[in-house]
Amino acid sequence: MKTLVTGVTGFTGGHLARYLKYRGAEVRALVRPQSAGRPVVQELRAAGIDIAEADLSDPLTVGQACDGAEVVYHVAAAYREAGQPPWAYREVNVGGTLNIIHSARKRGVRRVVYCSTGGVHGHVAKPPGNERSPFNPGDVYQQTKLEAEEEARRAGQRGDLEVVVTRPIGIYGPGDTRFLKMFRGIARGRFPILGTGDVFYHLTYIDDLVEGFRLCGELPQAAGQTYILAGPRYTTLNELTRLIADELKVKPPRLRLPVWPFWLAGAVCELVCVPLRVEPPLYRRRVDFYTKSRAFDITHARTELGYEPKVDLPEGIRRTIAWYRAQGML
Repeated sequence: MKTLVTGVTGFTGGHLARYLKYRGAEVRALVRPQSAGRPVVQELRAAGIDIAEADLSDPLTVGQACDGAEVVYHVAAAYREAGQPPWAYREVNVGGTLNIIHSARKRGVRRVVYCSTGGVHGHVAKPPGNERSPFNPGDVYQQTKLEAEEEARRAGQRGDLEVVVTRPIGIYGPGDTRFLKMFRGIARGRFPILGTGDVFYHLTYIDDLVEGFRLCGELPQAAGQTYILAGPRYTTLNELTRLIADELKVKPPRLRLPVWPFWLAGAVCELVCVPLRVEPPLYRRRVDFYTKSRAFDITHARTELGYEPKVDLPEGIRRTIAWYRAQGML
């Protein structure tokens, strides 16, 4: 199968491109011209992955990248970055997605798998949530991902292009550094729990996630559907930090602090730092990690796709810690 993968210089997109290649697909990776010289792109080339230079805002080069592909996995997105204005998120996350969809249709692509985020649901008031849970995006990133998801779904309803929407939850594993601060803080005994720690959190190991993407791209029954892709189970934040501490052979976090001073401090930091394009030392969304429950039911993906995540939390945490240590990060 000929496939195009966007977002390959990122954690998820890069793993997906390599996994599809390993599974025997003919893979083309879309990269921005300014990223073409990065080591990760050279590694993809060495793995036998074709590189197409294109900017998501340019319909011509995006169309050329789509040419000949049967399935497009659209993973690229503008993620959270200090000082980035709301229009920049909308330009990439919504405008770029529309360019992918329009180009895919014109070039005869059969299916587009759009990578959204479980963040479109925000806080899950009655866990576990599922694909029909209310939307409650908490920031401009999540809002624009929801807008793009809705545009993609509408495009699929026209009938001349199959569209599948995926909502990954809490992606982690070797190669990811988003959770490094938490692992490092627990390792050093410097990770306080804000609030009670009883909120739910759900992680998804990268190997399980990319298999879920593949199923969404290849199985006929996935066309027109939306799937939450998550790990085999969720835990409370207290249990998650204990599992990490157990693997690190340290004591789990004991310090409990109230939430509201940190939320207020995050608001002040954003107010001062973001206009100056300076990375705030504290975001409100980081505080949300301690206060918003994120727990999901993956029955829909299990029953329709045969999606069955195989890496449970202890094993995934063990592999992630081993990678951090190998990189000298812990």
